[in-house]
Amino acid sequence: MPIDRYAAAVDDLDPAAGDVESTELVVSDDVLVKAFVLGPGAAVEPHAHADATNVFHVVAGELTVTSGEETETLAAPAVVHNERGTVHGARNDTDERAVLTASLCPLPR
Repeated sequence: MPIDRYAAAVDDLDPAAGDVESTELVVSDDVLVKAFVLGPGAAVEPHAHADATNVFHVVAGELTVTSGEETETLAAPAVVHNERGTVHGARNDTDERAVLTASLCPLPR
């Protein structure tokens, strides 16, 4: 397996408008890293993880990110720290594909 898990996993993802495609980049006993590719108008709906911290990395394009009571439009590169239990999500308000990775740790048991 190559050291860089991003390019090979994400390059072939090409969601249609309104759709999200995702893939797991890293899965271990204590961390999960997923990539989400959002087509124009798509969203990762707001949700929370009661027992885990979730860190978003906007790695391509521009996303409107919600973390708790705050919402901000962020262009890549950007990092958002979502504390345990914080409602978080992202939406693509542009006409271009956008990519977000999310690191979740520790893994909920």
